[in-house]
Amino acid sequence: MAFLPEGRCFMPVLNELGEQIQQGIIWFDLQGKILGANSLAKKIMNTENTEFIEQHLPQQVKELVCSNQSGLTGQENPVTFTFSGKNIQGIIFGVENHRWLILKDEVPTILEETHLLLQTIIDSIQDAISVVNEQGIQILINRAYTELTGLTDEEVINKPATVDIAEGESVHYQVLNTHQPVKGIPMKVGPYRRDVIVSCAPLIKNNQLKGSVGVIHDVSEIKQLAKELDRTQRKVRHLESKYTFEDIIGESPSLKKTVERARIAARSPVTVLLRGECGTGKELFAHAIHRASDRANKPFIRVNCASISGSLLESELFGYVGGAFTGARKGGKKGYFEEANGGILLLDEIGAMEQELQVKLLRVLQEGEIVKIGASKSIPIDTRIIAATNANLENMVEQGWFRKDLYYRLNVFPLEIPPLREMPEDIPLLADYYLNRYGMEFGRPGVKISKQMLGKLKEYSWPGNIRELQNLLSRALINLNPEEKIIEEHHFALPFSNAESGNEVKAFISPGKSLGKLKSEWERGVIVEAIKQAKGNKTEAARNLEISVRNLYQKLDKYDIKE
Repeated sequence: MAFLPEGRCFMPVLNELGEQIQQGIIWFDLQGKILGANSLAKKIMNTENTEFIEQHLPQQVKELVCSNQSGLTGQENPVTFTFSGKNIQGIIFGVENHRWLILKDEVPTILEETHLLLQTIIDSIQDAISVVNEQGIQILINRAYTELTGLTDEEVINKPATVDIAEGESVHYQVLNTHQPVKGIPMKVGPYRRDVIVSCAPLIKNNQLKGSVGVIHDVSEIKQLAKELDRTQRKVRHLESKYTFEDIIGESPSLKKTVERARIAARSPVTVLLRGECGTGKELFAHAIHRASDRANKPFIRVNCASISGSLLESELFGYVGGAFTGARKGGKKGYFEEANGGILLLDEIGAMEQELQVKLLRVLQEGEIVKIGASKSIPIDTRIIAATNANLENMVEQGWFRKDLYYRLNVFPLEIPPLREMPEDIPLLADYYLNRYGMEFGRPGVKISKQMLGKLKEYSWPGNIRELQNLLSRALINLNPEEKIIEEHHFALPFSNAESGNEVKAFISPGKSLGKLKSEWERGVIVEAIKQAKGNKTEAARNLEISVRNLYQKLDKYDIKE
């Protein structure tokens, strides 16, 4: 039985069937004469000529058909041939007297295979690659290049080497002109002006320059990471002011008076000296002053003078030029004064500043200028100073630890922050505020303090002031059982006995003893007790008192406490 009917009357049927097939197909007779082909086959063979029909198959195919006609029956026979300069692969299939050639697409030449392999290799490289010929025309790029520059193949290939440059000079042209490689050239490329580093080398064959190849490293991400790191470091040391006077809680006359004076200070350009014991909220007042001043939209930078050693503090405050000392950044560094230019710089624990730095600080306050480490020229600045201390600066001046002229420069507008024991009427307000705040954080909303316990809190001497109150309330919430809603004395894990209450403070009061004298006696006793509890370990004692070790040793000298 014949697979296909004989005769040309069936050719329209074959033509119609052929167009339904998704592969190129040519059918022919046993002599290799082409009887028909579908449009896809004509496209593959790169011909639309109607004379294509009635022609004979290419010689390679014809020889296979004619030499082994019987062997084709029921078999698939692959064949490769050239038609109109194009390499084509196909399969000859035969059943009885009928033959057809099912075509595959173009078979690449050796040169084309080499180019395809090269393109695959450079596409696997993560760095962007750009190759130009000896005329500086782009002939090859990889996938990383298009991703980096944002340019397509059509926008680059067969275009000059400068087509991708947004800022800088072409390294390809430099290599083509000098025949020498170049390395590490910074520039910006593409419509998005990406920061890159380019290295380029000449392509030499038989001592003839054939072009150049460039490797492009993306440094924009590295720069962005460096900026993020610098921004994070700034946030660590640069506390943007986030508190206002409305955040200062209390109704006691002494606190209200201090707040009013602080509001006056905020409206003036003068230097402010915040004084008070540890934990009274000096930094909170500094934030509020900044927010209420005409510098509210300018930087607010805080530095703890006791937490940084003298030489390092100098570089942090005043900055340095490149190469000023071993380990200095190549391009130098801005100091806190320069970064706070136009805004406010809070110098916390100013009493711990070494005398050499005190001299430089005095110059800033007098002249309004700084000199970076390693520099010869001064830089004018407009930085307002807020200083804070818990030390007795008057005693330090008398003993020669603090410069008298700097003391008078800082003490233009002193603000004494009252300790918590002088504001017992504010303790219920503060306790309620912090219980609500910490209750939300700890998942214990609605917790209150018993009236009996509030009375004891009002009588307590509070050596750690508001910071101690915060710690004790946090501890009480942690010790509270899940079903409990009222805080009692045992939840604090601290005995509020008369020995620790305000009664003991009242016992100290006697004629001839001023408030400053009483405070000094109290502070000396606290330090002695802290060292005793730490079994002589100064570092542990300083940590328990929440002051620096350096500050502790200053107080040991100040109160003549023998080690």
